[in-house]
Amino acid sequence: MSKATHLECSVCGTRFEAGQVANLCHCGGPLLARYDLDKIRHRWLRREVPNGPASMWRYAPVLPPADEAIVSLGEGWTPLIRTKRLGARVGADALWVKDEGMNPTASFKARGLSCAISMCVELGIKKVAIPSAGNAASALAAYAAAAGLESYIFMPRDVPQANYLECKAYGANVTLVDGLISDCGKIVAERGPKEGWFDISTLKEPYRIEGKKTMGYEVAEQMGWELPDAIFYPTGGGVGLIGMWKAFAEMEKLGWIGGKRPKMISVQAEGCAPIVKAFEENEPRSKFFENAHTVAAGLRVPKALGDFLVLQGVRESGGAAVAVSDDEMLDAAIEMASDEGIYAAPEGAACVAALRKLLASGLLKSGDKIVLYNTGSGLKYPEAYSTRFPRSASGEQDKLGGLITPR
Repeated sequence: MSKATHLECSVCGTRFEAGQVANLCHCGGPLLARYDLDKIRHRWLRREVPNGPASMWRYAPVLPPADEAIVSLGEGWTPLIRTKRLGARVGADALWVKDEGMNPTASFKARGLSCAISMCVELGIKKVAIPSAGNAASALAAYAAAAGLESYIFMPRDVPQANYLECKAYGANVTLVDGLISDCGKIVAERGPKEGWFDISTLKEPYRIEGKKTMGYEVAEQMGWELPDAIFYPTGGGVGLIGMWKAFAEMEKLGWIGGKRPKMISVQAEGCAPIVKAFEENEPRSKFFENAHTVAAGLRVPKALGDFLVLQGVRESGGAAVAVSDDEMLDAAIEMASDEGIYAAPEGAACVAALRKLLASGLLKSGDKIVLYNTGSGLKYPEAYSTRFPRSASGEQDKLGGLITPR
């Protein structure tokens, strides 16, 4: 049985039984898993956490699946890397990168889909469907394959080639759509009930967020149970930011941390910045962002279902929402790679560009402890990086910059 005591609507507060197949509340609000944290804190002590596996399942007591239902490929417990040269470049004395590109399927999406597919196994669900800008599709396809489930994936036609190839290799049923992730979502919503698919879209089920929240538990543990001053998070659907904010509240109730919270910084692309626009206009929710475009496929989400939860976390923390250009994020990605050996996704690199802006604005100080989340590997984005490093048609350059032409 699920370790959660119940599910709770994030909008109206309605309670639902745990251990049931569930999508959204009747009011349309996302459901959140709740636990008896008072009971758990007496049975699971902070000092016992390091005895768990080197994966996100070291936090299994606050994750919903029963142990026998867990479908894992080793997700989580990703490195937290001190980046001194990059920090010196941007003017941050205490800068870390949490490198989620080290997860299975090379992105943070592995966490959420591991947890969600584990719950599908527990609940007897056999067919799952998802709309995705890329990395969530890869992760769903992988974990569905590991669990023996059928997966149905709908992605924009211009999705990065790496994601498409992964999904096909994992045996998923893939449909490419002329449009954005929002158009893919409409197809899943319309066809799902007829086809018997469980809709595993962002926040349309309650368990992906539970896997994502482990990023919050990990950063606390890896920093000696003292949270940083600021966390930068690339925001498409925003589930990771919502999940971390949830994790911090849970850890405080467990007695593991105090009331201090980091400034939560939501980072978006200038070509698709609905959260930033809502933040700047002091709106509780975002509006659909027309003509969304960016090289960072994961940030091309014109309207997030959980936008109000992202904005709530940003505002309650005294944080900010910042947009950066595609050029800024690609420049920052090359700096991350050359300074630190971290080949980041454009989404993760966007955080470096956003950090520069907030240091310049004075919201953050050079001595603040700052963590940037790189949500995926740059290896997933050959199309984006090829714009900076095009191959010569007639030969390859040698290391001195000259051209090697075959004889």
